[in-house]
Amino acid sequence: MDSSVSRSTSVVSNLSFLAVLIVFLISSSSLTSTEAYDALDPEGNITMKWDVMSWTPDGYVAVVTMFNFQKYRHIPSPGWTLGWKWAKKEVIWSMVGAQTTEQGDCSKYKGNIPHCCKKDPTVVDLLPGTPYNQQIANCCKGGVLNSWVQDPGNAASSFQISVGAAGTTNKTVRVPRNFTLMGPGPGYTCGPAKVVRPTKFVTTDTRRTTQAMMTWNITCTYSQFLAQRTPTCCVSLSSFYNETIVGCPTCACGCQNNRTESGACLDPDTPHLASVVSPPTKKGTILPPLVQCTRHLCPIRVHWHVKQNYKEYWRVKITITNFNYRLNYSQWNMVAQHPNFDNITQIFSFNYKSLTPYAGLNDTAMLWGVKFYNDFLSEAGPLGNVQSEILFRKDQATFSFEKGWAFPRRIYFNGDNCVMPPPDTYPFLPSGGFRPEVSVFASVLLPVLLVFFFFFSA
Repeated sequence: MDSSVSRSTSVVSNLSFLAVLIVFLISSSSLTSTEAYDALDPEGNITMKWDVMSWTPDGYVAVVTMFNFQKYRHIPSPGWTLGWKWAKKEVIWSMVGAQTTEQGDCSKYKGNIPHCCKKDPTVVDLLPGTPYNQQIANCCKGGVLNSWVQDPGNAASSFQISVGAAGTTNKTVRVPRNFTLMGPGPGYTCGPAKVVRPTKFVTTDTRRTTQAMMTWNITCTYSQFLAQRTPTCCVSLSSFYNETIVGCPTCACGCQNNRTESGACLDPDTPHLASVVSPPTKKGTILPPLVQCTRHLCPIRVHWHVKQNYKEYWRVKITITNFNYRLNYSQWNMVAQHPNFDNITQIFSFNYKSLTPYAGLNDTAMLWGVKFYNDFLSEAGPLGNVQSEILFRKDQATFSFEKGWAFPRRIYFNGDNCVMPPPDTYPFLPSGGFRPEVSVFASVLLPVLLVFFFFFSA
């Protein structure tokens, strides 16, 4: 009897341990998967379409097109890098609009030498200014791929590839495996190639439709966790009703005492600053990033200032500052989440697009610069900032300056989630209650404090 009870207890114990283990594994896997999920762009991805356009004696000619279906995340310079592994012994005879970084061992070929013989080729886009006979549509942008919302005309990139030693029918062709996408660093995870219905093409006169011989798609999703563990931007806050200026959290993007590499950050008071930022180098040498030495060590700071209060409206000023001495941000964008974006009245000097990741929820806005005016965020220095103001209409049922309501819930810059200050540090209302008018002392002192904050305390 005792032995049977002991066995039963042992079985129950083992089952309990197994149950706990299963729950742990499931939770671990779910945590990993959510790292690649973007709540503000839940369906954002980069889709590659591989269209086999014609057959050759030993393979096929295909057009590969990448579509950036991400609402606000670019692939910036130096651009995308695409890789895969051939299923058989394929080679690349030629390419138009792109090239492989290495040719590989083509010694067994006599006469015509393939463009690339590697089992796992790596492909990059051609640069602007490439001769026309080496171009196709949507190529030759240096790998830069803009976001779908901000610049749909430049959200696709294409190249043509002639593949040999491959199948010559739909039954014998094998799709490549293990696709990788760098944009330009890590962060993208690509799924397997899936054969889909052949793409159809309509002629320019719309009177005839042709189609690809065979088509397969590859979908790649982005995770900031996989791209880098260190944030790249932070948020600071201030308001007209409180003299406190809440700076970016200390060590938001790194700590100076942990920076052991030479030239990791640079004091703005360094003598001969320009010569240190741009030292004499050999042509083609790429200098490492260099940011201004600050408490937060972030290349980008977004400052949200609650500027004014009116009877039916309230106004916010946004300032984006670049602390990177060696990087200009072209085609930059910022995404902000705030409940009053459903009542936005006017925005000055920025473009605006409402993002609605979920039906019935309009609390997210995408902002970017006006072309040829402030779409270029210059490197650190006197010109290294852009500013705008937003006028909101009050919804009397929800509007409040209490408990940090006037500040954003979340901010992204160029697709990266910025570090917010702790909620308990937000500027609070005076203890005597809120009064719409601002005292003369505060109106004079606050701009002075802001100037000191921007130019000295950072």
